[in-house]
Amino acid sequence: MLENYLPVLIFIGVGFGFGAMLIIVGLTIAPHRPDDEKLTPYECGFDAFEDSRMKFDVRFYLVAILFIIFDLEIAFLIPWAVVFHDIGMFGIFSMALFIGLLIIGFLYEWKKGALEWE
Repeated sequence: MLENYLPVLIFIGVGFGFGAMLIIVGLTIAPHRPDDEKLTPYECGFDAFEDSRMKFDVRFYLVAILFIIFDLEIAFLIPWAVVFHDIGMFGIFSMALFIGLLIIGFLYEWKKGALEWE
């Protein structure tokens, strides 16, 4: 029975080997010229700061929520549209409920001002 898994193990081994080879080739061939600008940490679109307890602007989180809302909408609407004729009324009501929840999330974002940039 274990010989049935041999092709899978070979495939996994070749994948790991190829990935490791690409990393090693990239580390040896790529130019390594660090400077002060490249070595500075990049944090959420603004310069690094001293105090780690500094409050972040809530707009970063609201934009992330907005991205998740539209990402989920597309991830569920495309497969739903493909099988639209086969799912019947239950599928239509389920998608209406889902889009209703997304609209509530979008209205929350709009109310919080995530769509207005200063």
